[in-house]
Amino acid sequence: MVDMLLRLCNNLFAMNNRIAVLRADRKESRQDLAKAIGVNYQTVGFIERGDYSPSLELAFIIARHFAVGVEDVFSDKQFEQLIRKKENI
Repeated sequence: MVDMLLRLCNNLFAMNNRIAVLRADRKESRQDLAKAIGVNYQTVGFIERGDYSPSLELAFIIARHFAVGVEDVFSDKQFEQLIRKKENI
């Protein structure tokens, strides 16, 4: 019962991110990103999959690494496709 409630809460407050897309754009591995931001490469995988929400400090470090705003990396809503976003600019 507790496990089910935890999963429900995680789904309600799911954090979406574009880390994998940003890494792919730079041809950067999880290991490369992890080394650059000072975490274990498995942490990067957990964050990408939504299994772990980074601290605010780590979220800013990740955003700074990609030279974008935090809201360009993380959102509590589904992201619009990047192509569509660029077309509207």
